[in-house]
Amino acid sequence: MAETLIQFGILGCAEVARKVSRAITLAPNATLYAVGSRSLEKATRFATANGFPPSAKIYGSYEAVLDDPNVDAVYMPLPTSLHLKWAVLAAEKEKHVLLEKPAALNVAELDQILEACESNGVQFMDGSMWLHHPRTAKMKEFLSDPQRFGQLKSVQSCFTFLADSDFLENDIRVKPDLDALGVLGDVGWYCIGAILFAADYELPKSVIALPGTVFNKAGVLTSCGASLIWEDGKVATFNCSFEANLTMNVTVIGTKGTLQVHDFVIPFKEDSVSFSAGIESWFNELVTGWRTMPSEHVVTTNLPQDALMVREFSGLVADIKRNGSKPEQKWPTISRKTQLVLDAVKAALERGL
Repeated sequence: MAETLIQFGILGCAEVARKVSRAITLAPNATLYAVGSRSLEKATRFATANGFPPSAKIYGSYEAVLDDPNVDAVYMPLPTSLHLKWAVLAAEKEKHVLLEKPAALNVAELDQILEACESNGVQFMDGSMWLHHPRTAKMKEFLSDPQRFGQLKSVQSCFTFLADSDFLENDIRVKPDLDALGVLGDVGWYCIGAILFAADYELPKSVIALPGTVFNKAGVLTSCGASLIWEDGKVATFNCSFEANLTMNVTVIGTKGTLQVHDFVIPFKEDSVSFSAGIESWFNELVTGWRTMPSEHVVTTNLPQDALMVREFSGLVADIKRNGSKPEQKWPTISRKTQLVLDAVKAALERGL
């Protein structure tokens, strides 16, 4: 049976929407159907620059996209402060919601979004692309193997990049009225998500802010970190920053094994990636070398991870449309747990001021 083609509308013309527009084009079960911006001219320029088909609908408002009966799902790369309004409205108009991260300013807002999606029977997913790469599933296999990895003891996660002066002054991610979570919401979301992934989404019992928190002139976070602690004693630490060289590392340490990946958010290559796994590593005599060197595990894919995300989302939407299935709860559950920890980190950072 032929795949159901899901028709996407895009709300907003942010830079990340260029990437997801391409992903929708590459996904075999999705198509670019409409784009809406606050001006028709901007939407037209975006559609022309990003390969929208000639038949695509171009709208000068977000409402027009949501009012189009042929739009099955919407991708929203809007500032976080606008997520509550537009995601709820999309759900009420029975459009499935692919929402850029961070999902909301806080878990109270996210709960309203998720309630609207659930009550209207639409699928929700946030835009954490790395979760959909086959490497992620392979890493989970290793972390779940008691013979190779053992029991989880600690996680370290880091996502930083060196923003230029224009970004630090003018980007929406440093504007308190648009993205008040700053670096914590933008790249910290990934760090927290990676830690929860490694911990099989068990929530920590406490959060401690690390020193060195940095705010810009408007009071928005540009660099921060925290430690998370669980009841059983395992710990995790993360750092995120707009003020340091590009780094996207995760290290997961168990009693028997160690996993390391250096490009977990955006792979160095789209078609071939790897992670390192060390099992019962130890030194040789006189500490002259390793008895067992960590091994590299290569994972290949025919589609980039953003297209894999769109394919996964569109498949869930198609199942709802075609078979009357219930929305998959895995993805909203992951988003909510990530948001809960993000809220706790933010509170810890504020207590430390």
